[in-house]
Amino acid sequence: MGALIWLVAGLLLVLAELFIGDFTLLMLGGGALTAAAVGGIFSPPVWVLGVVFSIVALLLVTTVRPIMRRQLTSKKQLDHSPQALVGSYATVIEAVDHLSGQIRLDGSIWSARSMDPQHHIAPGKQVQVLAIDGACAVVFDPDASPQLPGSPALHNG
Repeated sequence: MGALIWLVAGLLLVLAELFIGDFTLLMLGGGALTAAAVGGIFSPPVWVLGVVFSIVALLLVTTVRPIMRRQLTSKKQLDHSPQALVGSYATVIEAVDHLSGQIRLDGSIWSARSMDPQHHIAPGKQVQVLAIDGACAVVFDPDASPQLPGSPALHNG
């Protein structure tokens, strides 16, 4: 009779887990189902089944549950969009001005334009990507500009 009670309790805990999603009830259900299996096979006293439930549930909650939570919550999607290239460095392969140019960015050749209309960037220079505008990378030469464009200028007053 004890095994049947543990079986029902285990199934109810597993069913309740479907509504909670924290894995705690699932681990307790695993402990209860283990106690039911031990009770069905060996027919020990009820207190032994309580001990089996406690030990198994404790082990599941402290070992399996953290692994399950980590596996389900730590998967980050790798950003493959062009916006992921913002902040990257590239090499100029064709002179870049405010209208046109080409850079080698992440192993590919990209159209590029300079963020600063007065600045021309020679081939071979390293530039930083500020934005991706369609199929064109907006870049600036960090050597020519001590600050990122758009940041407040320092005035000696």
